[in-house]
Amino acid sequence: MTQSGWPLADPAGLAREIAGAPPGRQPVLLDVRWRLGGPPGIERYRAGHLPGAVFVDLDTDLAGPPGPPGPGGRHPLPSPERVQAALRRAGVGAFSAVVVYDDADSTAAARAWWVLRYYGHPHVRVLDGGYAGWVAAGLAVTAEVPAPAPGDFTARPGGMPLLDAAGAAALARSGVLLDARQPERYRGEAEPVDPVAGHIPGAVSAPTGQNVTADGRFLAPAELAARFARLGVPAAGGGGAQRPAVGAYCGSGVTAAHEVLALELAGIPAALYVGSWSDWITDPARPVATGPAPG
Repeated sequence: MTQSGWPLADPAGLAREIAGAPPGRQPVLLDVRWRLGGPPGIERYRAGHLPGAVFVDLDTDLAGPPGPPGPGGRHPLPSPERVQAALRRAGVGAFSAVVVYDDADSTAAARAWWVLRYYGHPHVRVLDGGYAGWVAAGLAVTAEVPAPAPGDFTARPGGMPLLDAAGAAALARSGVLLDARQPERYRGEAEPVDPVAGHIPGAVSAPTGQNVTADGRFLAPAELAARFARLGVPAAGGGGAQRPAVGAYCGSGVTAAHEVLALELAGIPAALYVGSWSDWITDPARPVATGPAPG
């Protein structure tokens, strides 16, 4: 994150920043390319990545192990020890400027941004447009794998608001809980990943694909604010009016981190239900809604 708190970096600006930084002061670049169901992102990293970037695995570094069926979901919150070890291996220091990127639309990168923010890193940005945007700008890539000096980052949880299942259910009643999955999954018409289809009662469908342009760049803050206002999340009003509390979930807490990032760009703080739908359905006593309405 920059001094001003802006959480995005654009390719041309990042290239200038890297070129102008004194030796040892360049931003730490983390390649977090990942796709649900594979192939592993490390294969694309080895084929080409931003010069100096280190690969960080979303499944093993930015999530805890998904245990047998039970609480936590498919990408549970990683332990401080797991995150700290992975980031230190990647050369992340306590005060390093960090830039994370994925293929294009920032879905995986947003999960990395959120995990670093949750564990207390103050200077993390997402490369808007990702690797595809970097290449489209005519900037150099390499297959050379760097060997960074170990970092000294210490993971301290609590830097971002967090929801569990009970908190998500309460927020769906008292505030705005956004479902970041594709509309057909929200409606319960299709569920390609989890054994139960539908959504948390009271949640509002807000697919993350509508947060970005066709080339994967985030909409302007005013456009994002207008989009969330249509979903029931108005900007803070005058005269002491307050916006409702906001949270987001998805299948396993990855695309919902993208929703939280889009909300932050719009100036709206939001909590993440990390376990998300894959955690919600582990308890058969929890209700399930289907259809286009929140329920």
